[in-house]
Amino acid sequence: MAKEKKGVRLEHISKIYKDPKTKKDFYAVKDTTLDIEAGTFVTLLGPSGCGKTTTLRMIAGFESPDEGEIYLGGEPINELTPNKRDTAMVFQSYALLPHYNIYDNVAYGLKLRKLSKEEIREKVTNILKLVGLEGMESRMTNQLSGGQQQRVALARALVLEPGVLLFDEPLSNLDAKLRVTMRTEIRRIQQEAGITAIYVTHDQSEAMAISDKIIIMDKGVVAQMGTPQEIYYHPNSEFVADFIGEANFLKGSILTADGNNGTADINGNVLELHDIAGRKAGDKCTLVLRPEAAVVADEGQLPCDVILSTFMGSYQNYHVMVGDTLVKITDFNPKNKKIYNVGDKAYVKFDTDSLHVI
Repeated sequence: MAKEKKGVRLEHISKIYKDPKTKKDFYAVKDTTLDIEAGTFVTLLGPSGCGKTTTLRMIAGFESPDEGEIYLGGEPINELTPNKRDTAMVFQSYALLPHYNIYDNVAYGLKLRKLSKEEIREKVTNILKLVGLEGMESRMTNQLSGGQQQRVALARALVLEPGVLLFDEPLSNLDAKLRVTMRTEIRRIQQEAGITAIYVTHDQSEAMAISDKIIIMDKGVVAQMGTPQEIYYHPNSEFVADFIGEANFLKGSILTADGNNGTADINGNVLELHDIAGRKAGDKCTLVLRPEAAVVADEGQLPCDVILSTFMGSYQNYHVMVGDTLVKITDFNPKNKKIYNVGDKAYVKFDTDSLHVI
């Protein structure tokens, strides 16, 4: 589909705005360097105000960086207007032309490029087939469902055969079930087209489901970049661990350290640790334990008191206290398992490989 797979490189990019209340300058994006490989699906993820949309808009050309340089396929593009960049944007609002039918909406950009009618028809027909709208060319956009409108917006961007496709929270106006369907479709289409995609969302499950790489942003800087598995299992901070999925944080100190292996004291209990390179005995530490990585049992590593026990169908939801620390546990497929009740004394049991040290 794309003429050429193009990567995107950001070198020390910053964007400075003035706070309307304090009149002071602040960094919306600060000294950000990223290398996005050609043909990959990369998601910018983070809370509101973290800088993800500003970063996307700088790549698109709707905002200009105050510092740094942006490269598209090796070409510096800071000075290029949006229409001169080899990118296309799919907006949150779809931005469809209401008085045009599906065909004319998708063909609009090609007509501006002065392509022949035959070439336009061939490209539009092919792209509508790719997004599952073939046979609906004459339908007006106000007669379409939200999911169909999203497909039209996607087709309109894809038909231009951009080197990079940009998405600004494109599914936020859809209901939850349709969002899941459409994110799967977007991923399928991106892979089929072989195009580089940069996607902005604040929805962690969306990011996990569609991304080759996730870039988590916080207060204008990149907190961590990696595959969904790397981000989930090896977060580099409490912020990242807490933002991507649920996490329990066990505070303690390193007792022994021998290369990658060691032990830690957590509330008077000794736990084995792996992957602790760079830490030494006496160091404070925080252990990340995911709720699904632990169970409540008669024997285990950490004694606890059960303060919540709720049957959720596919899992039993527990809240337990380990000393003064609340630990949440998601015990899947609870049928035929012993169920612990509020007030019971038990243990938190887990595989030591499930602990991650930050």
